[in-house]
Amino acid sequence: LRISVIDSLQDLCVRVRTLRDVGVDTGENPTIADIQDLQVADLLGRPSREHTWESSSEIISGKTVLITGAGGSIGSEISRLIIQFCPSRIILCDHNEYGLYEIHRQLKESLRLRSLENAAVIEVGLVPILASVTDQQMMHDIFLQYRPSAVFHAAAYKHVTMLQSNVNAALWNNVLGTYICAKESFASDVEVFILVSTDKAVRPTNVMGVSKRLAELVVQAIAFEARDQGQVFSVVRFGNVLDSSGSVVPIFREQIVAGGPVTVTHPDVTRYFMTIPEAACLVLEASQLASGGEVFVLDMGDAVRIYDLARRMIQLSGHSVRDDNNSSGDIEIRFTGLQPGEKLFEELLIGANPEVTPHPKIMKAREDYLPLDELEKELEKLFILIRKNDLLQVKSTIARLVPEYTPDNSERYQMEHV
Repeated sequence: LRISVIDSLQDLCVRVRTLRDVGVDTGENPTIADIQDLQVADLLGRPSREHTWESSSEIISGKTVLITGAGGSIGSEISRLIIQFCPSRIILCDHNEYGLYEIHRQLKESLRLRSLENAAVIEVGLVPILASVTDQQMMHDIFLQYRPSAVFHAAAYKHVTMLQSNVNAALWNNVLGTYICAKESFASDVEVFILVSTDKAVRPTNVMGVSKRLAELVVQAIAFEARDQGQVFSVVRFGNVLDSSGSVVPIFREQIVAGGPVTVTHPDVTRYFMTIPEAACLVLEASQLASGGEVFVLDMGDAVRIYDLARRMIQLSGHSVRDDNNSSGDIEIRFTGLQPGEKLFEELLIGANPEVTPHPKIMKAREDYLPLDELEKELEKLFILIRKNDLLQVKSTIARLVPEYTPDNSERYQMEHV
């Protein structure tokens, strides 16, 4: 009903605001402060899915959990969800000082409020660690000292356009960082290791996507070796997250406030979207289903055309769109052209025929990978080339390791003529 009401108001070009939920049962009366702007979930054009996870979570409760990239959009939401299931300790790892400070502060406050409500609440230790996942000695020391039972590896560089011009940094952080964390997890007898991945890893056309596919290959290869020890290594892959770092939503908001234009790369470009809470919750739910080596794929609903998202945001902000049909409109949507490495549409599977799981919103796939000993030899060569800053050889190597990688024509020419 909420979505249908919002949709019915869209073409009226009136600013739409909502009244937050108030305590009907307690007789609480709404005030001006309860009126708020539309929430990001309202931009989906579908109901935001509430999670159905009722388990106390065997892999979390009473155990030590390590979250890398804990200060980021997904890592911080995973942290907020995990603390509800009373782990003995949460290790928050990030190289962004402010992001780490903020999630640590929020979790401390959450624990303080919980203790006021319930004196018998279980104490959760919070350990903020300012470190890069590419620092092998630092990560070794973390695993040695804290012995985590579960690892959620969310640390990654993920801005497509930025990484196109910073290839070595992208591969160093996303591939080496994953390799170090996964290997240390394997050596430390971690029970469950979950890599947070992206749909851009599927038949990648950009550096960000190929770096994440290589990270997936690392986890898949280690998963095969880890099964004999009863350890679970799996991948969770999903699309764009509304209002996360790098999302188009905050950019569109700024452009609308400035009076436009709102910039879209191509009229037909589409993306899969979900909210931050949806994504984080499904990552945790997938971890309950993992047996090792799977690539879990989240049901993100239908792909959304970015042009339609921009138009919806403009109109629900109380403005009209200026185009050929309305030359007196308030804000123009301007097409800027696809960025290097950008796809018109994204995919979630490399192969076909995904398997169903007990969760209706989570599918899984078994995708090809290299044996660990073979992959490690290739990665060792790749990391040497990165240290030498031999960019052409680096690009040639990643194209060989990920054969479905299809860079744009200029890069392909360079690689073929190394």
